[in-house]
Amino acid sequence: MLHQNNTIMNAEAIKQHFQNCRTSANSENCTRTGRGPNCFYGLGFIGAAVYFISQSTGFWMGAVGFLKALVWPVFLVYEAFHYIAP
Repeated sequence: MLHQNNTIMNAEAIKQHFQNCRTSANSENCTRTGRGPNCFYGLGFIGAAVYFISQSTGFWMGAVGFLKALVWPVFLVYEAFHYIAP
């Protein structure tokens, strides 16, 4: 990891940097990452919920469709592995 003046930080300096980011109210130099997958999952959840609920024939099948929408990545990975390694 590079510090602000482009010097390589050692492990202790990295640990201290992230500790300061957690406790500091002014965290301008602390970047937060990892929000992209949450958006992808959220949009996927909405799309899966619409799909599964629209395919349902009754209330309980709609409830099952909602539960399927919560775990749609499991279906995606299962089908991908099934396709890759038959």
